Amino acid sequence: MITTPRLSPRQQVSLVILRTLVGWHFLYEGYTKLLHPAWSQGGAPLPPWSSAAYLKAATGPFAPLFHWMGSASWIGSLDLAIAIGLTAVGVSLMLGLFTQLGCGGALALLATFYLAAVPTGGADVRAEGTYLLVNKNVVEACAVVVLLAFRTGSIAGVDLLWMRSRPAIAPVQEVVV
Repeated sequence: MITTPRLSPRQQVSLVILRTLVGWHFLYEGYTKLLHPAWSQGGAPLPPWSSAAYLKAATGPFAPLFHWMGSASWIGSLDLAIAIGLTAVGVSLMLGLFTQLGCGGALALLATFYLAAVPTGGADVRAEGTYLLVNKNVVEACAVVVLLAFRTGSIAGVDLLWMRSRPAIAPVQEVVV
């Protein structure tokens, strides 16, 4: 049986708040990609969201792979998979449902986004968004690693309710012959 380390109520609440906020970010990103058409600042409709431009602009170590994916005939299916993945991770983390799996999914998505565009600074290193190696994907991935390490689903959420509803299993003792 896996036990959660003894954490103070304040620490537990902090971890659950962190999980909820990270979950909200993923849910919102996925939800908007699934359900809302894009609109310009002036209110004019834009073409629906697609990852094609992001993939074609990839600069990371796997740039050729991402460029190929951005030009693939199945880009629409990839866009849908990304949006569903973001939404599923968001729901998982917000509800504390299959939390460890949700954290794994979050890390996979964040690693993919990072590897597509490793930040190496820019022409004007003082400009917003021209980071050197550490960007929001890395920061959020570190937060997800904390959630994963502390098994926040066992602190609060559907995972905790499910764990409490299962009958306790008695430890098996070995018979020495």
